[in-house]
Amino acid sequence: MTLTTSSAPRHLSTTECETFWRDGYLVVENALSAIELGALQREFDGWVTDSRQHDKPWGTIADGRPRFDLEPGHTAEKPALRRVNSPTEISDNYDRVMSQSRVPLLVADLIGPNVKFHHAKINSKLPGAATLVKWHQDFPFTPHSNDDLVTALIFVDEVTAENGPLEVLPGSHKGPLHTLWHDGRFTGAVDPKLEAEMRAGAKQAQGPAGSVCFMHTRLLHGSAPNRSARPRTLFICVYSAEDAIPLSPNPLPSTHEGRIVQGERTGRVRCVGNELRLPQLPSQASFFAQQAASYDG
Repeated sequence: MTLTTSSAPRHLSTTECETFWRDGYLVVENALSAIELGALQREFDGWVTDSRQHDKPWGTIADGRPRFDLEPGHTAEKPALRRVNSPTEISDNYDRVMSQSRVPLLVADLIGPNVKFHHAKINSKLPGAATLVKWHQDFPFTPHSNDDLVTALIFVDEVTAENGPLEVLPGSHKGPLHTLWHDGRFTGAVDPKLEAEMRAGAKQAQGPAGSVCFMHTRLLHGSAPNRSARPRTLFICVYSAEDAIPLSPNPLPSTHEGRIVQGERTGRVRCVGNELRLPQLPSQASFFAQQAASYDG
């Protein structure tokens, strides 16, 4: 994909767009207003408070799996809510940020002008959380007819070097797609023998609350546990070009899937050449369970 051209007003500079397509990611500060950010923070804090009453994942999304996922070791005294699936279905605040904030406008500058919503989730690492994200690319989880897909990671909290920031390998979106299948099992992670090489060249995506990190669907990335006393919560929205058609069921089905958040619906399909094995859909509350059983050979 080359830089988009449009007569509509741009919200990212040419330099920012070039940086995204060169590196595969871009951090933009002050993407949300103070009102938008405060609403997200208060609502998530309420869900954390609610989690104290539960000792296992709870709630239900469209395919029957739990909406709220708890990290092993969660207690009422030390809550460890690590995932909220499809939060836009239960929160007007999260739905408005996904569909009506600056975020989809910025996405349109990268892959627009017609942008479609695919899925959303909240990934949180509360203080002391042990959850890590093993290295992978998003596209093998959500293959489409073309790879103009962008993940918007909205910083609900400040993201620092200590609280488990996103780690990325700049430029890796231009390289091959790495399999997430090992020894006949879908692990949700690349071969760990490659991980040390990736970490050697990794960069961290840090920034104040209200920032957003845009990440290309083919970019290699992971993250470490939160080793600080400060939370690290991300509201993650995945968008595609309108002419990118899913080739596999949505791993987080939502009533909002396919909503046009910028531009219009054309009914056209654009295809590019990719070859990969289809993913295995998660059977538990989140893909963390798939990665926990990851290949160690």
